[in-house]
Amino acid sequence: MASSSRDIFDEMIEETFESTLNESMEQTFNEEFENLSVNHQQARKSKKKRAYIEREREDGHNRLWNDYFCENATYPNHQFRRRFRMNKPLFMRIVTQLSNEVPFFQRRRDATGRFGLSGLQKATAAIRMMAYGCAADAVDEYLRLGESTAISCLINFVEGIIYLFGDEYLRRPTPQDLQRLLDIGETRGFPGMIGSIDCMHWEWKNCPTAWKGQYTRGSGKPTIVLEAVASKDLWIWHAFFGCPGTSNDINVLDKSPVFDDILEGRAPKVNFFVNGHEYHLAYYLTDGIYPNWSTFIQSISLPQTPKASLFATNQESVRKDVERAFGVLQARFAIVKNPALIWDKIKIGKIMRACIILHNMIVEDERDGFTQLDESEFAQVQSNRSSHVDFTADRSSVGNLMAIRTTIRDRNIHEHLKNDLVEHIWRKFGTRQNYY
Repeated sequence: MASSSRDIFDEMIEETFESTLNESMEQTFNEEFENLSVNHQQARKSKKKRAYIEREREDGHNRLWNDYFCENATYPNHQFRRRFRMNKPLFMRIVTQLSNEVPFFQRRRDATGRFGLSGLQKATAAIRMMAYGCAADAVDEYLRLGESTAISCLINFVEGIIYLFGDEYLRRPTPQDLQRLLDIGETRGFPGMIGSIDCMHWEWKNCPTAWKGQYTRGSGKPTIVLEAVASKDLWIWHAFFGCPGTSNDINVLDKSPVFDDILEGRAPKVNFFVNGHEYHLAYYLTDGIYPNWSTFIQSISLPQTPKASLFATNQESVRKDVERAFGVLQARFAIVKNPALIWDKIKIGKIMRACIILHNMIVEDERDGFTQLDESEFAQVQSNRSSHVDFTADRSSVGNLMAIRTTIRDRNIHEHLKNDLVEHIWRKFGTRQNYY
């Protein structure tokens, strides 16, 4: 009897202990759960929500239209040219084609039936950001669109420009283009010259940290290199962008496709005479870093004779075409002058390409207003020209490709051509003034 009573007592104690423990644990769990729920709700309440701003985008479109595009616009044409970097008909042509071909620039209604931003607002936002190099939210107050929308406008604008106008305004020189460039070069004392080549750097402010060593050179800032060929009218015929800033002009040239058309037989053949000698490869004017190839003509660093001094003066003067093109490009589009704020290198390349296309469109539109050459002089009998374009181009074989590559890099041809040009320029300009 005593043992059975003790067992019953022990069981009662265990049951009481277990029930007390379970109640205590359940109470503690409920309290912790309530605390977590309260903290979560408070965190959700304290989380900053995205504020909706009613920008009255219709008023923005109407203001823009009345300021620049209506019949009696507030601002005259010269103010439009200054702020949009181009004449009004050219800008309207771009906007019209973008609105017809690119869905992003087509004005649509939202779910409430309200019109969205117009193509004019979107294109103006993009061109202002490119022209002034300003932040994305700087156009909000006038055009009534937010920062993220402005960035979308810029990206879609440059992609649309490349898609619609890239084939025409960043094309390879046609035979007619080459003949015109050869005629211009001949009037300036350089038969066979089709432009000048050089490189410029665009600082990349938001370059990824892991890449900074690859893209940083003497300035201490990461940059991306643009190689370009420009003619007297500042048209950019060749643009190769993307090499790291640690590359010099020779490193960029090794990667550049500037001679691919010649090597692959797609380029028209050129024949020209200098000082009574015939040559078959057109050439570019360069600075001193470029190699002594038959397609490059540098200045003479320390001229010792009147002939050499006259040649150096003329070469350095004509070679400034590409430097002027870089300066005008950066003056027109401050976005390529200021440090690039975009992380994505591909998007940076598209912006540079679109700026060059727009630059060439402006050059074509305004070329007749500033050119000092009388193009009627070029409409002369073929026999009076010393430079000619052969309008038949044969596809190169592998063996011929290697022969052309050897000819392009031939130092002997380079020296003969340079000496002939020195004599030619002396005969053409030497009697005008003393160069000592």
